[in-house]
Amino acid sequence: MPDDADRPEFADDSPQRSGRKPRVAVVFGGQSGEHEISCATAAGVLGAIDRERYDVIPVAIAPDGQWLLVSDQPENYALRPDGSGVTISEEEHGLARVALSMSGGLLTVTFPDGHTQDYGQVDVVFPLLHGPGGEDGTIQGMLDLLGVRYVGCGVLASAAAMDKQVTKIMLTAAGIPTAPYVAVNDERWLTDRAAVLDACQALDYPVFVKPSRAGSSLGITKVDRREDLEKAIEIARTVDPKVLVESGIVGREIEVAVLAGHEPGQTRVAPPGEIVMDASQGAGEFYDYETKYVAHDAVSMVCPAPMENSERDLLMRTAARAFAAIDGEGLARVDFFLTNQGAVIVNEINTMPGFTPFSMYPYMWQVGGLDYSSLVSELIDLALERPLSVNR
Repeated sequence: MPDDADRPEFADDSPQRSGRKPRVAVVFGGQSGEHEISCATAAGVLGAIDRERYDVIPVAIAPDGQWLLVSDQPENYALRPDGSGVTISEEEHGLARVALSMSGGLLTVTFPDGHTQDYGQVDVVFPLLHGPGGEDGTIQGMLDLLGVRYVGCGVLASAAAMDKQVTKIMLTAAGIPTAPYVAVNDERWLTDRAAVLDACQALDYPVFVKPSRAGSSLGITKVDRREDLEKAIEIARTVDPKVLVESGIVGREIEVAVLAGHEPGQTRVAPPGEIVMDASQGAGEFYDYETKYVAHDAVSMVCPAPMENSERDLLMRTAARAFAAIDGEGLARVDFFLTNQGAVIVNEINTMPGFTPFSMYPYMWQVGGLDYSSLVSELIDLALERPLSVNR
């Protein structure tokens, strides 16, 4: 267990105290398969927050669901050189157990000796929780009930973007193209597997089989032949019982970073970026987990991505439209396919993109004129401005 000297100490922090800095609880870890990536993201964000402007409380959620006050030492949570990550445990990382009250986000901690301390009001939660249990609207709903402001999208946008099928439905309704697909749920797969496989024949091969509600490329398989499709669906089902089988799109993979404005109609979009992979350095057939987080020499981030001005403008406009279509707030990364004919097709929307040193979202904003630390401050400031009412 970390030394008690690692825990933050604050002076009188009544919300009414004149001049106190906003208190930001950085929440990371969680119970999803992306726990380690969440910790790596927290390492970046904790190292970038402007401590002159904000008081910071690092809170980690262990895989068993326990909320813990942990030490404010970003390097403790970074990915290791071999690509392995950190798993939070109460024994190794916990300074105290954490609770948020229903009365406006008052935070209390209980230390191992049973001593309880009031840490005052949390003004903003920065939820760096990737995947189910964090990025999917669950923690956003909890914070709405607690009356605590938070960084990023609300319940609807978070839940919609987490579910790739729902994202497609909402984008299609807004006139934004997505790749053709077949959705496979438990009932359909377990009762009529042959019909599912037959339906997938209408898709263009190769197809990509992916969990509908997961990120970081977990459980995704590229399938070139029908005979390999059943196995790929079973692999995806180990991550999420709801699966998408999606036509492969021939085109470049382009990412676009979106940042909300301080007033309606002021949504900001960074120059589009592109992930360029080098198979000779260990890149996979597509941008899979290994390529994203381990084979760093195999990947380069190019921003601005080379393209015609008309293509760049179309990508940026469509990213802003997609953000509006899901009722986005705060931030999102919109991932596209750009075809040889200049068409743009949305692949997915990520409402809590990674902030690791190898992440595209902060890099695109750096190219766009907003450095890492300023971007973190901007997100916190946007959260401080948002109304507490869920009908905002």
